[in-house]
Amino acid sequence: MTTLKAKLRDDLTDAIRARDELRSSTLRLTLAAVSKEEVAGTTARELSDDEVQKVIAREAKKRREAADAFSKGGRAEQAERELAEGVLLDEYLPKQLSDAELEAIVAEAVAEAKAAGAEGPRAMGAVMKIVNPKVAGRAEGGRVAAAVKRLLAG
Repeated sequence: MTTLKAKLRDDLTDAIRARDELRSSTLRLTLAAVSKEEVAGTTARELSDDEVQKVIAREAKKRREAADAFSKGGRAEQAERELAEGVLLDEYLPKQLSDAELEAIVAEAVAEAKAAGAEGPRAMGAVMKIVNPKVAGRAEGGRVAAAVKRLLAG
């Protein structure tokens, strides 16, 4: 069992013992998503820590989107719970890059792509190929794409 998955299970046990309903239900759903991912495809396999981290990030993003939908629908109490679950899941993810850090990484990648001959908005793919490995798991794709577009536009 991977260390991150083991930590999730241990934290679930602790949450159940402490009768922390929010934490226990969130961790149960996350572990279920991890298990579902493990049996998806043609053969069952154990996920690596990086893959478990991607599942947690996906679950956290779902919580943020649900919270947004609930708040737009006038269900503030449900939105608060979804936000709380998202914050709880963020504890298991690497620290997110600040806007300034992301901007610096993207600027470096844009310069690298321009040196390789990529210019203008068509360079988006080349820049994203350079940036994505550097920010993997530390910034959402939408934030990265917006920063790249902003810097390529001038």
